[in-house]
Amino acid sequence: MIRLRSIRHKLMSVVLLTTLVALVISLGTIVVYDLRAYHRNLVADISTQAELLGHMSSAALAFDDERLALENLNLMRIRPRVTAGALYKADGSLFASYRANERVGELPAKVGKEGENIAGSSVELFKPIVDNGELLGTVYLRADYELAGRTADYLAIALGVTVLALLVALLLLRRLDFVITQPILDIADVAREVIETGDYSRRARKLSVDEVAQLVDSFNKMLAEIELRTQALERSNGELAREGEQRTQAQQEVMRLNQELEVRVHERTVQLEMTNGELAMAMEEARSANYAKSAFLSSMSHELRTPLNAILGFAQILSSDRLPSTLEQKKEFAGHILKSGRHLLTLINEILDLAKVESGTVSLSLEPVGLDAILQECRDMIAPLASQRGIGMAFPDACPLNVLADRTRLKQILLNLLSNALKYNRERGQVAIDCVPQAGGRVRISVRDTGVGLDGEQVALLFQPFNRLGQEGGTEEGSGIGLVVTKRLVELMDGSIGVSSAPGEGSTFWIELRVVDALPAPATLALPRPDLAGALLEHSAPVTLLYVEDNPANLTLVEEIVRYCPQLQLLTATDGRLGVEMARTHLPQLILMDINLPHVNGTDALKLLRADPRTAHIPVIALTANAMPGDVERSLALGFYRYLTKPINLDEFTEAINSTLAYVAQQRRQKGTGAP
Repeated sequence: MIRLRSIRHKLMSVVLLTTLVALVISLGTIVVYDLRAYHRNLVADISTQAELLGHMSSAALAFDDERLALENLNLMRIRPRVTAGALYKADGSLFASYRANERVGELPAKVGKEGENIAGSSVELFKPIVDNGELLGTVYLRADYELAGRTADYLAIALGVTVLALLVALLLLRRLDFVITQPILDIADVAREVIETGDYSRRARKLSVDEVAQLVDSFNKMLAEIELRTQALERSNGELAREGEQRTQAQQEVMRLNQELEVRVHERTVQLEMTNGELAMAMEEARSANYAKSAFLSSMSHELRTPLNAILGFAQILSSDRLPSTLEQKKEFAGHILKSGRHLLTLINEILDLAKVESGTVSLSLEPVGLDAILQECRDMIAPLASQRGIGMAFPDACPLNVLADRTRLKQILLNLLSNALKYNRERGQVAIDCVPQAGGRVRISVRDTGVGLDGEQVALLFQPFNRLGQEGGTEEGSGIGLVVTKRLVELMDGSIGVSSAPGEGSTFWIELRVVDALPAPATLALPRPDLAGALLEHSAPVTLLYVEDNPANLTLVEEIVRYCPQLQLLTATDGRLGVEMARTHLPQLILMDINLPHVNGTDALKLLRADPRTAHIPVIALTANAMPGDVERSLALGFYRYLTKPINLDEFTEAINSTLAYVAQQRRQKGTGAP
């Protein structure tokens, strides 16, 4: 258009282009708005229908009434857009379906993702049916989606309107353009002649009385004054150019400063909003934590004072000279004191366990643990209590799986679930333990009892500290902490815990853990014979080695390794307290110590050995599954002579034993004692 010489052509092009742009914007806006409105209305309509259908069918799903569900679905016939519908149960299976005609495609076999989905010329919607927080099922609706057809129709209409409008505008311009262009063309002719000839006496004709006429007058006056002003303009042009440049620079600087100020204000505003939000969240968390702490301390105070009340009360009676009591009464009072003291000790131990778990200070030794062996141990420990209460126990015949867990804590978890199943069972009831593999490489261990069971409200409050679900006044003692600790320990083992229960039908508690391969059995180790005698050749007396480990498989493995060296005498202990006592009694030359031990862990056992002059000199090698660099550094800093990680590397294990015994022999030679 710039290269066109005629102003008429330019005017015509500008008008036509402006008309075209206006039409495109107007029609495009109308089309887009209508299509968006159609999409939103269709989705809203289907969503509303799905919600109404869900409300109408909640009773059918709750009572498994397929006939009522079909009647509700057939009501969709009054909605011509809806071509198909279905109801799915809570487990995702198809419950009832509706199709407007035989041409409608198959319905989904299972529930899809919640929300709408555009599939070609159809729109599909999945909407869950929730009643009182419980998922009853899912509604599925499919409707015709005519967006493509409507778009094509709108485009055809828009094209026709645009072509017609451009033709009308072109016809009008060809008839009326001379009214505007002729006076301007006359002025252009005079200006061209003045420029070519330099004759400033020429004047333009006035053909109208409008703005163009004013332009002619101004043009003529300009011609009269141009000669006088030419020189003055030439002198002032330079000054104006400089002033204009300075003004432009000043304006640009002001605009830049304004933009920087706006950016800074926006950044400060965003920071202030974020700070206010974080402060509000922190205050809310602090209020919640303070409330939880107050509730916890209140419950703990109540639970601790209850057995203390019996202890102090009966103790005052026994110590009083004014209150008469027979020997039988004194025995009875002493029994109450002993029973309450034991309950108080159990409560304190559980509170300490909960504190360790909540603070993150509890450390677990995760390693392959055979379920068959640990279930047998739990069976042996729980059998006397079950026999005393007359409750039958049913354990699986075999469970040849290994899980990744801390052996001691897993036993604690299973014993807690089993003891609860016994305590809250009915007379002559049954407890069944099952072990079933699950998808994803996990196994579920369940404990099912025949007790009174729990309702939904009790199940929701099950894992709260000190909440015994109405059993506070019952005959069975308890603290309401065991299940909380159990849940935390299971989660620390990358597991999950759950319960299913119904009033009058008993309860089933279950845990799921990850299945792993077992460590190779000692008899099948295809390893070279270890050279454990390298540091013992100069000694005729045997060397005593104490191994403190609670895992029977690990004990057996070390026994098989040590068996190759007759000079080594191996002593074993299954917990830290027993290990310390055996070290004080037998004074071994070397101690192998697991870190995660029951009763007293390996770190505390090392402190007890170092505090005793009889055992302070004995080197202790850590043999544990804790392989993090931080664990190694902390353990060596506490005084462990060496740090070995499981699974055992035979060469590393042999070198550690030999080097440690050589160090012991060297120390004794320096002290002048040759006998071990």
